[in-house]
Amino acid sequence: MQKKHFEANRFFLKDTIRQQVDFSQTDQSQNLPAPPLQKPCPADVPRIDLPNGREALTRLGRMPVGEAIAFRESVRQYKPDPLNLEEISALLWATQGVRCLVSPESALRSVPSAGARHAFETYLVINRVENLPAGLYRYLPFDEKLARLAVDENIGRKAAAACFGQNFIATSAVTFFWTTIPARMEWRYDLAAHKVIAIDAGHVCQNLYLACQSIDAGCCAIAAYNQSACDQLLGVDGEKEFTIYLAPVGKY
Repeated sequence: MQKKHFEANRFFLKDTIRQQVDFSQTDQSQNLPAPPLQKPCPADVPRIDLPNGREALTRLGRMPVGEAIAFRESVRQYKPDPLNLEEISALLWATQGVRCLVSPESALRSVPSAGARHAFETYLVINRVENLPAGLYRYLPFDEKLARLAVDENIGRKAAAACFGQNFIATSAVTFFWTTIPARMEWRYDLAAHKVIAIDAGHVCQNLYLACQSIDAGCCAIAAYNQSACDQLLGVDGEKEFTIYLAPVGKY
């Protein structure tokens, strides 16, 4: 019985769904408008200008890529040292930075994505970043800004609690939370969207690992979390947008 259960669930790992989708009937093929590539941000939400992320990564990340790959590891113990805004900007650009806007429906970023649709939003649970109060932020990659969603001195502990008590999250300088807005990918790929969203999440987090290694920081990918608790922490609805992956970051 258990084996049959496994076999049924393995369907998601295969690409047979692509043979069942009528791509002539997708929202894209029907000329319906695409969901925006960046979630709208209310005008009254405070915004923080970021240093140029590409330049910051080039300046700070001087480790050769071969060394970054060779020494990449998951880090769960962090020094109390804060990160600075230039380091944060470098890591954000490495994971979701915009290289160029191709059209209203697609953009080239620092990571690959199926159809250049990039179905993710990046939220930061900030504990220790110079000149930023602890709290919840969202990256606005097309604006090169951070949106400050909430100031909260206890945000780190709340994030750890939402991840089944993995307390090293609370000791990080910042935790990257990635949500997905599936409609962005479904617009083009219909039911074939969901596997590639999961694949794309891996691209994003691996770039974070390598960028962290190059600036003398560490991170740890986390896929075990309380879905509803994390969605509530980030203020997302859990249906049209929900948590898919996260990684704490800090000096070590």
